[in-house]
Amino acid sequence: MPIELDKLDRQQAVESIQRYFSENMEAPIGNMTAGALLNFFLEEIGPSIYNKAVADARARMQARLDDLEFEVQEDVFTYWRKFDKARGKKGQR
Repeated sequence: MPIELDKLDRQQAVESIQRYFSENMEAPIGNMTAGALLNFFLEEIGPSIYNKAVADARARMQARLDDLEFEVQEDVFTYWRKFDKARGKKGQR
């Protein structure tokens, strides 16, 4: 699945790449070159970042599911315990 940016995000990313080159490299790059570099990063590196994000989200969701079982767990077969406790009996059936 190709990773694509919406129009505004893509424009901002290209501008950011151009600014980076302007401030940190010997020569600035143009709009088309920055766009091509962005395409390369999205195609080559993007899937690794995407897969890591999916794995992180999955781990977080699994932790929440594990907590859910603890939080909503109800004791079973408690009727007689309550009944016996109310009568002052312990451990009788």
